[in-house]
Amino acid sequence: MSDLTTLKQQLIDEVESRKDELIELCGSLIKIPSENPPGDSTEISKFIEGYLGKYGLKTEWHESADKMFNLISSIGIEEGKHLIYCGHTDVVPAGDRSKWDFDPFSGEVVDGWLLGRGASDMKAGLGGIIFAFALLKRLNIDLPGKLTLAIVPDEETGGEFGVPWLLEKGLVKGDGCLIAEPSSPLNPTIGQKGSYWFELEVFGTPGHGSLSPVAGGNAIVDAIEAIEKIRSLWDMKITIPEEVKGLIEVSQRYMREVEEDREKFQPVLERITVNVGTIQGGTKSNVIPESCKVQVDCRLPFGVTQDEVTAYLKKELDGLGIRYEIRQFGFRSNANHTSAEDPVCRSIVDNITFVTGENAYGVMQWASSDARHFREYDIPVLQYGPAYLPSIHGYNEKVQVEDIVRCAKVYAAAVIDFLYENK
Repeated sequence: MSDLTTLKQQLIDEVESRKDELIELCGSLIKIPSENPPGDSTEISKFIEGYLGKYGLKTEWHESADKMFNLISSIGIEEGKHLIYCGHTDVVPAGDRSKWDFDPFSGEVVDGWLLGRGASDMKAGLGGIIFAFALLKRLNIDLPGKLTLAIVPDEETGGEFGVPWLLEKGLVKGDGCLIAEPSSPLNPTIGQKGSYWFELEVFGTPGHGSLSPVAGGNAIVDAIEAIEKIRSLWDMKITIPEEVKGLIEVSQRYMREVEEDREKFQPVLERITVNVGTIQGGTKSNVIPESCKVQVDCRLPFGVTQDEVTAYLKKELDGLGIRYEIRQFGFRSNANHTSAEDPVCRSIVDNITFVTGENAYGVMQWASSDARHFREYDIPVLQYGPAYLPSIHGYNEKVQVEDIVRCAKVYAAAVIDFLYENK
C-alpha cells in the first residue's frame, strides 16, 4: 500500500469515526432557514464562519447583494495545484407547511434519514465539504497545493450573485472544482444540457368580446398557435458532436440500468425539451385580449446553440403572421461538459470506487447548474453529493445518513489524489 493510499485510508477512517459529528453539522445547517427568495444568508454564513473558526480557519466575506454573502476559506500552499470545493447555502422555499410530515427545518435524523428542506439540495453536500475541509486542517495534513472552500448564497434562483459573481471578480481560481450538488451514489455529473428560458409576448387588437372572431385580433388565440410552433423544437433535427457521443451513450445506459425508472427519459439527452410554464393574458371574458405572455423553459442538448434556437423560433413564428416579441431571461447556456479523463473527474470517480468498492463513472445531467459558470472560466468541474433525488424541491425532503458519510469520505480522499498528482 502506497503512502498516499495509506493517507487516504486514514482520512476515510477519521470520517467514519467522526460521522456523528458530520451529521450534527448537516442537521445544524438545515435548522437555519435560508430560503431563496428572500435570499438572506446572514445567519447561516455566521454559523459556517463560527464552525470553521473553531479549527483556526479564517473566512473571507464578500457581499454580492443585500444580505447575500459569499464565503471563501483556503488551506495549503500557493505552489502546486489548486482545487475548489463549492456549495450553496440557499434552498427553495418550504412552501405549504401543512403538506410536510415533519418540520421542514427540523434537521432531525429518523430511521437513518436526515430530514428537512435542503437535506438533498444541498445542505448535506455542503456540510460534507465543510467537514472534509476542516478535517484536513484538524489533522494537520500537509497539502502540496491549495484547497479552497467557496460557499455561495444564490444558486436556486439562477445564481447571479453566487458563483458567476465570484468568478467575474477573480475571487476564486483553480485547476479543478467539485460542486457538492446532489447526484447518484456512483455517478457524478460531468456534463449538463444548456438552458434557454424565454418569454413570448403576443400582441392583439382589443375589442368587444361579442364581435370575436370577426373583429379585433385575439392575442390568446394567436399565442396558442405560437405555442404549437414552440413545441416543435422537440422535433428539431440535431446532430450530436462526435466528442460527446460516448458521454451521451453511457448516460443513457445509466438511465436504463441504474435508475431504471428513468429509462423513458433517454431521448431528452439528444433533444430540445420544451416546458410551457406560465400563460398570462387578457383582462376579462368579454374583452378581446390585446396581450398574452407565455414563459417557456427549454433545455438544449449538445449540437445546438442558443442562437440557432432563436433563429428557428423567429422563422416559425414569423410564418404565422402574428405580432410578437421574444425576451430571454433566467438560465442561459449552451450544453457543456468536462472530460471524464480530466484529473478532477478522475479524482472523484476513482475515490468513489475506492470508498465503495463499486464501479463508478460520470454521466450527463439533463438540467443545468453552477458548473456551467466554472467551465466558462476554463475550470474543469463536476458534481457529486448525497441525495434522495425524488425528494428534491418537494415536500418531505430527506437524505440517507449513509450517503452523507460516503460522500464526505470521497471528498476527503479526492483532495489527496488531485493535489498530489503531478505535484
